[in-house]
Amino acid sequence: MEKYTLPKLPYGYDSLEPHFDSRTMEIHHLKHHQTYLDKLNASLEKYPEFFEKPIEILLSDLNNLPEDVRLSVKNNGGGFYHHSLFWNFLSPNGGGNPSSSFKNILVSSFGDFDLFKEKFSSVALSQFGSGWAWLVEKDGRLDIISTSNQDSPVSSGYKIIIGLDVWEHAYYLNYQNRRADYITAWWNLVNWSEAERRFNEK
Repeated sequence: MEKYTLPKLPYGYDSLEPHFDSRTMEIHHLKHHQTYLDKLNASLEKYPEFFEKPIEILLSDLNNLPEDVRLSVKNNGGGFYHHSLFWNFLSPNGGGNPSSSFKNILVSSFGDFDLFKEKFSSVALSQFGSGWAWLVEKDGRLDIISTSNQDSPVSSGYKIIIGLDVWEHAYYLNYQNRRADYITAWWNLVNWSEAERRFNEK
């Protein structure tokens, strides 16, 4: 029985400095991400057949999961999946502008690239308590949404294009309660090529 495993980061813990500090990245990955994974695996041991499915498949069909594991998949599976994506949404060579083709897609969806960034930042900043801000696609349309805790956009039929973790554990060591500063720093790390890849993925 192959359980879910913790993905390695595609860069060093210190590679995102000064925007994201190495200690936060290490704790975020080895403590928080690992805990979601451990709890998810433990809850699914009685249903080993689920380990054969990608976690996003389970999240996309929560209502058909056994009731005794549904909440764990929603919370711990969501946390495991979202963080597995999040590391790839960041890059030491990120930030700046996306490719001209993807930038045009954002402009056509939101009117202007800077307006897109402003709206995304506003959604991330205004998420009450713990959660995420997302750029998502559904039925060919891009949108910006937020979700609470580890609720997943895929559970509502969205495809995740990019996301920002706004749980305090993602930024508190360096930014304390200054979520706005953390969001501003994040724009220097956005992996636009990954966002574009996911957008074009069928």
